[in-house]
Amino acid sequence: MSAPDRASTEGGEDGRRVVSAYGVAMPRIIYGTAWKKERTASLVEMALRAGFRGIDTACQPKHYHEPGVGEGLAAPLREGLRRSDIYLQTKFTSFQGQDPDTVPYDPKAGLAEQVRQSFKASLRNLRTDYLDGLVLHSPYPDDKDTLEVWRAMEGLHEQGLVRQLGISNCYELGRLERLCGQARFKPALIQNRFHAKTRYDRDIRVFCGNKGILYQSFWTLTANPEILAQPALVEIAKKHGRSPAQVFFRFLTQKNIVCLTGTSSREHMAQDLAIFEFRLSPAECTVLDALLDGAGQS
Repeated sequence: MSAPDRASTEGGEDGRRVVSAYGVAMPRIIYGTAWKKERTASLVEMALRAGFRGIDTACQPKHYHEPGVGEGLAAPLREGLRRSDIYLQTKFTSFQGQDPDTVPYDPKAGLAEQVRQSFKASLRNLRTDYLDGLVLHSPYPDDKDTLEVWRAMEGLHEQGLVRQLGISNCYELGRLERLCGQARFKPALIQNRFHAKTRYDRDIRVFCGNKGILYQSFWTLTANPEILAQPALVEIAKKHGRSPAQVFFRFLTQKNIVCLTGTSSREHMAQDLAIFEFRLSPAECTVLDALLDGAGQS
């Protein structure tokens, strides 16, 4: 059993959400919580009050403070924000990606049990009884292990505990193709670093478009300072009265890429959410596409 090979927009092309092949509405820009540590709760609350309705985290104490995300969600939810209005996504991280002193599951347990223990910890940390997305943080070196973990994630989906599944840090098209070929529930999304060294995942993004898999980008600004400084992009930004970062985010959302942003600035949060107040023309998008092509070939 698998999802249909399509994703759709919600609220038209300029809508703030895109609907996955599993019928899950996902904001086109999501607040990322990596490396926030003790500031996580206050920044998540700030992001929600600014208007963000998508939160990305991970059950990986080494890089994420997942309980802080739950704390940051609590006050807005008490004050009337509905849980159903928020797209909440976390990750299962293999032992190799964990700090050995803070692993959130029994590392001696089988892989499927590790997934279940990590998921229970996430529900507890996030103060929720379900998740909108569960993402495998990285594929395992052996596809057999990746599939074993995926089967455990599928079990959580079948129980109604998580609405859709995804994979992150998967930069080999063949591995994604094999997972999709073996999965009972194929990924609804892939979340990758968006940068020139991987040629902006062109082949993977084409595959995803054909299979109804949504592409999420992270390090979108951090990994692309050269693009943001390009005179052509700067000129388009001036024309629209926006920052280069806003234009880049808007360009990508118009390409149906869901962007993560991890800003700690209230001002930048407002700017990130304001990208839906304008739209780039097809000619402007062609110019920006050419910039990506040039960067990806260097």
